[in-house]
Amino acid sequence: MTATQLSGYRLMWIFVMFDLPIGSREQSRAATKFREFLLDQGFEKSQFSVYARFCNGKEQFETYMRRIEANLPNRGDVHVLSFTDRQYENIVRFSGQRRKHQQKNPDQLALF
Repeated sequence: MTATQLSGYRLMWIFVMFDLPIGSREQSRAATKFREFLLDQGFEKSQFSVYARFCNGKEQFETYMRRIEANLPNRGDVHVLSFTDRQYENIVRFSGQRRKHQQKNPDQLALF
């Protein structure tokens, strides 16, 4: 697939949202290990417990899903969402009481 054939409906974003217990030292270490795993996999921190990553299609999404599942902490809740690149463009963002301008998708998308 060439850069001119890339479709915003095939390209995807993965969001991993989680609520992990940190009441004990062991739980805190497990939560930190999971965050570090996501960063090592190329995810970027969007908010404290929300990480996002671009992927180039359903096959790559499934690969990341298997990796995430293999690295889940023993306790807590993890939710994984996927958006097409076109849907990601339409996310409405607020900072404080102001609406932020639509975020431009990274130029790196054209390199795939």
